[in-house]
Amino acid sequence: MQKLKSLFLKYREQIAYLFFGGVTTVVNIAAYALLSRLGLSTGVANAIAWALGVAVAYISNRLWVFESKARGAAAVKELVSFVACRLGTGLMDEAIMVLGVDRLGPIVASNHMALWGLGVKVFSNILVIVLNYVFSKLFIFRKKENE
Repeated sequence: MQKLKSLFLKYREQIAYLFFGGVTTVVNIAAYALLSRLGLSTGVANAIAWALGVAVAYISNRLWVFESKARGAAAVKELVSFVACRLGTGLMDEAIMVLGVDRLGPIVASNHMALWGLGVKVFSNILVIVLNYVFSKLFIFRKKENE
């Protein structure tokens, strides 16, 4: 049991990121699926799902993953950096979704578009999660020398 506790403490940040990344991914995919089913276009459904995911991700990353202590102007800078990085990976996600679902989907999965769309969404989210962790760790929530 002590060995498990030691491993958990050693990798707490990565475990928390994976857990909350999973929560964010579920929110993103569920919102996309619901909005698509309601008849919204791929781009609009994906953009709304992305915005919901970013809100969940920022709160969980700030509070529980990277345990940010930033206040005032530093917190605003952190939020702006977070949103800017997420915009970059969000644009990548949007391109993958529109190309994968709207352009490629009718060619390869015309009889199974809903399933194809969810598969493309999951693939895109895996890429996004990896890039978002790298950006968060290296640029947004990096620990300062005096922390």
